[in-house]
Amino acid sequence: MTSKAALNPLFFTLLEPYINYSKLRSLFILSTVFILRSLERKIDLVQMSSTGEKGLIVSFGEMLIDFVPTESGVSLSESSGFLKAPGGAPANVAIAVSRLGGRAAFVGKLGDDEFGHMLAGILRQNGVNDKGINFDKGARTALAFVTLRSDGDREFMFYRNPSADMLLRPDELNLELIRSAKVFHYGSISLITEPCRSAHMKAMEVAKEAGALLSYDPNLREPLWPSSEEARLQILSIWDKAQIIKVSDVELEFLTGNNTIDDDAAMSLWHPNLKLLLVTLGERGCRYYTKKFHGTVEAFNVNTVDTTGAGDSFIGAFLSQIVDDQSVLEEEERLRKVLKFANACGAITTTKKGAIPALPSDCEAHCFLKDK
Repeated sequence: MTSKAALNPLFFTLLEPYINYSKLRSLFILSTVFILRSLERKIDLVQMSSTGEKGLIVSFGEMLIDFVPTESGVSLSESSGFLKAPGGAPANVAIAVSRLGGRAAFVGKLGDDEFGHMLAGILRQNGVNDKGINFDKGARTALAFVTLRSDGDREFMFYRNPSADMLLRPDELNLELIRSAKVFHYGSISLITEPCRSAHMKAMEVAKEAGALLSYDPNLREPLWPSSEEARLQILSIWDKAQIIKVSDVELEFLTGNNTIDDDAAMSLWHPNLKLLLVTLGERGCRYYTKKFHGTVEAFNVNTVDTTGAGDSFIGAFLSQIVDDQSVLEEEERLRKVLKFANACGAITTTKKGAIPALPSDCEAHCFLKDK
């Protein structure tokens, strides 16, 4: 009986004329490349699962101390005391993202004083990357005194002549941090004066070039601007750069000059580069506008104490949900679900005094939704 060992040489000798070694070599190379690429993807997946890192949201602008009266419905001079609360819209957004389990960084300038270092510490305590913070030895950290009306709404009196946030220069920017952002979020207060305006423009340009989604919440504070006309002009000067814009009903009226809050007024602010326009309506929820669809998401009824930071909580919650999956912006059902979550976070924030102390955790937000 012939053994296998004896058959093998004869077998290959008979087949040799029919073997195309060139094709066999190409097939071997292609198979090797396929295996290596498969292994590379598996390694990437292992690294992603082990680090658990989400996309970074970088928030640019001001951080300050809000002094909130201990009683509502009185003027500043009539208030018997104030609660010191960290604030500033861009910083609020960064902490809102982090509280909800996202990755956030803050870029801005603080005074090299007790308040400035306290604020930087609060960012770190809340898990926000502070590598974009600069300290100014010649200017103080900004302060704002907040008047709470009986309905929980507020008015501001600012102390910043100039404050450190206004003095951020383009050459002080942490460009590496900005380039690592998947979402770059900003307001309009940093557009008011130089050199901060130039720093704002540079940061926005760098983030855009690096592929970040640009998110804009004007956060209108009229008393800080030389005039209403200048505020409107400068806020709109960068309007067509953003892909996501969030405005309040008051800001919509201000920017359009139209006292009617409707779809026509909102769509007058649309621009070709925009992916989503959000209009927050307080206790009436929010409206959303995309190229393909628009609608309204109802609010949640809560016992409102202080509306400070509610809009920041809303947009922070929204960005935290879409940073790693921007396809949400193209699917209405999923978008509405995310906006419901954002509305919940905004509502929770109004139930306590101050902005940052009132921002909800991910657990608080989901428990709130479950109860509703």
